[in-house]
Parts: sequence; C-alpha cells; structure tokens
Amino acid sequence: QVQLAESGGGLVQAGGSLRLSCAVSGRDMRSTTMGWFRQAPGREREFVGAIWGGGYTDYAASVKGRFTISRDNAKPTVYLQMNSLKPEDTAIYYCATARAGGIATSRHTYDNWGQGTQVTVSS
Repeated sequence: QVQLAESGGGLVQAGGSLRLSCAVSGRDMRSTTMGWFRQAPGREREFVGAIWGGGYTDYAASVKGRFTISRDNAKPTVYLQMNSLKPEDTAIYYCATARAGGIATSRHTYDNWGQGTQVTVSS
C-alpha cells in the first residue's frame, strides 16, 4: 500500500521560504514521476510542479523561478523548496505519485495522494 506523508508547512511572511517534504512508502519511487499540487479555499486543486525519475522537472508558470523540486530516492523523499513566497501561494500543498504515461500537469494522472500540509503566507 502506497503512503505519502507531507510535512514542513507553516506560517511565513511574504518573501520568506519553506521546504516541504513528502515521505513515500510502499512503492519504488526511483522510476515514478512525483507531483506537487496545491488547493486554496474555494479553488480547484492546481499543478505546482513535477519531477521525473531521471530528475527532469517542470513547474507551473506561477512558481517557476521561485520553487524547486528535488528527490532523494534513498530515503525516499521528495522535496519542494519554496522561496520568495507570496500571499497567493497560501494553500494546502499535496504530493502525489503519477501513473505512467499520463499528463503530469493533470491531477487525474495521479493515483496516490498525501494528506496535505498547510502553507500560509502573510503580507
């Protein structure tokens, strides 16, 4: 059974940084594409970024240049480093594992989700 557990969320001032972690168990993640999504109140869950097994990454335009995804297959854990945070980044952040062959930016591609971690950015 695949389990994902996010951690590292919290309250930070605008311009600050946070690093989220997603611990993965029950699945060999070395060849698995991992995604990060977020959901703000009253809004749909949206793509933040993804990292492929080989280390290639892709990001939503709204976070490109500020957020960085990395992975440590030995742990196994995926990270989301968030810098220059803005109030509009406030949301619950989720990590997820992708099915092979799907579109990485679509939440329908992902089959296992963590419980989420709250990120709040104050102005």
